[in-house]
Amino acid sequence: MTEAELKAIAIFSQKANAKDKPNNSKILELESGFFEPHAEIRLDGLSHKCGDEIHDSSPKAELPLQDSMQGSYLGLSYSNDEVQATLDSLNAIYEKHNFDAIKTLTAETLAQGKVVGWHQGRCEFGPRALGARSILGDPRNTTMQKTMNLKIKYRESFRPFAPSVLDFAINEWFECDYISPYMLLVAPVKREKCYPLTKEQKELFGIEKLNIVRSEIPSVTHIDYSARIQSVHKDTNPRYYALIEKFYKLSGVPVLVNTSFNVRGEPMVCSPYDSYACFMGTEMDMLVIEDFILYKEKQPKEHIAKFRDIKDKYELD
Repeated sequence: MTEAELKAIAIFSQKANAKDKPNNSKILELESGFFEPHAEIRLDGLSHKCGDEIHDSSPKAELPLQDSMQGSYLGLSYSNDEVQATLDSLNAIYEKHNFDAIKTLTAETLAQGKVVGWHQGRCEFGPRALGARSILGDPRNTTMQKTMNLKIKYRESFRPFAPSVLDFAINEWFECDYISPYMLLVAPVKREKCYPLTKEQKELFGIEKLNIVRSEIPSVTHIDYSARIQSVHKDTNPRYYALIEKFYKLSGVPVLVNTSFNVRGEPMVCSPYDSYACFMGTEMDMLVIEDFILYKEKQPKEHIAKFRDIKDKYELD
């Protein structure tokens, strides 16, 4: 296959993935159900593999449906020994904690408005970060979307982010009664969590209109008050669930901003080295790899210079 053909497939896949999300949600509104919202769709630029199960015109199944793919965490994982060996080889400065301390320190950092790189267990299979290789933030923060776009992802400030929400709280925060473990479905933010626009706000245009605080979770609320949801389940990702649960206890919000652990133009990180390089090459504040925590201000200054050119490799889309 030629380079031009590969590029064409990649462009098609990206467009198809963007268009699928609202359509997937619309399908659920049909009376004769034939779609399972837990089905994974893989769009990696080289293939389009749908896990959708097609049924006849039997009555719509009761929701929420079960996640028969169990999260699709099918990629590589790294032991604490492997992580420590990599960090030592880089002369990185780190702390090692048990997971109770990890989730507490991470949740507290997020509640302070800081950005965290989260690397836990096996990588995700598919197009979305699902809490194994994720960059996380506080959805209440009115500037988090802009910060994560400009200083972490190195892309335009208006690009939207998705919420990870604890499974029991989906219907409390969003207008939906189904699970969405693969971040493939879109639903409105619950009306009582939203702020109506004033007359002056309705007259705004462009970036000014996009920057309006529309809800209690503005960093994941789109211009039309919708959100692309990931429901998080204790049985498929217990560590990520426990982190959001701890953040919920601190903030009263069972939601985190979740975006893929990468910068524009690069694939999601996989190895501990990948995660450290992306962490040092961006303006993330904390990195968590398995049982290790790293703070940006404690890292060798020469590492910032070594990895910071990551943002200069790619032009804006």
